[in-house]
Amino acid sequence: MADYHDRSRTAGGPSPVKEQRGGEGHAERPPRVCFARSGVVGVIKPPGLPTQAPPGNDSLAHWLRSQHGDGGYLGVPHRLDRAVSGVMLFAVTPRAARQLSRQFERRQIEKTYLALTELSDSSQSGGSHVSAPGPWSEWIDWVAKIPNHPRGRITEAGDPAGRQAETRVRQIGTIVAADGSLVAMLQLEPRTGRMHQLRLQAAARAMPIVGDGIYGARCNPKQSSAVDAIALHAWRIAFTDPDTRHRVVLEAPLPETWPSACRDVLAAAACSHLTGTESSPHE
Repeated sequence: MADYHDRSRTAGGPSPVKEQRGGEGHAERPPRVCFARSGVVGVIKPPGLPTQAPPGNDSLAHWLRSQHGDGGYLGVPHRLDRAVSGVMLFAVTPRAARQLSRQFERRQIEKTYLALTELSDSSQSGGSHVSAPGPWSEWIDWVAKIPNHPRGRITEAGDPAGRQAETRVRQIGTIVAADGSLVAMLQLEPRTGRMHQLRLQAAARAMPIVGDGIYGARCNPKQSSAVDAIALHAWRIAFTDPDTRHRVVLEAPLPETWPSACRDVLAAAACSHLTGTESSPHE
């Protein structure tokens, strides 16, 4: 295991994974390890790269195996969609895999996403960002997978194929996109892990995630220049270290393809939290 930890420090270097290039010549950074301890590995995933794939195809799992030698144990307790960027967890020991899986099952792992979504209400104020985050709300829906298609749908509570999807969400700002349109910046905390949950729930509220043509968004390459990318980012994940039992919080920087104003919005939201001026997350 010591050898793996040594390699993880240079995981941002040469990689067998191809760079993800967009129509404007932008190259997304390759994956990189951001945490390696107690059999748990945190990895920053670029958009356009699947979590897992058949042998011979690029994937995040294949890249990680190459970092500590093919043939070693690798557990995948959760996944991110190919088009989604951000931080995720792997396990390199069976014990760590069991611990993480148990935490996911008991909803003890906290995930926070950031998203840019289209706004159908053109009357909303413009500018680089709003002055303060909005109130927290709950999105509760029933979702079902469409048979033989890699997508889902919102359904009724009585549908036998449906499963309840729960997400805590707030709007933390508005951004003027490259094409002049206004988009919302959301903070989302899913309590369940359904297929395309956040994408479906946002689209059902006439706020499709920027670039997500599958669920009704306009596909404008100026919004996100990476191949197969949508503006959904797994920003933060919190879990309990299997050995120390300490709480660990990992965070992934915003994608470089997102407007620079997003960083101002995020900083303002963090400031409102520290000063106690944000809306109460009372449920």
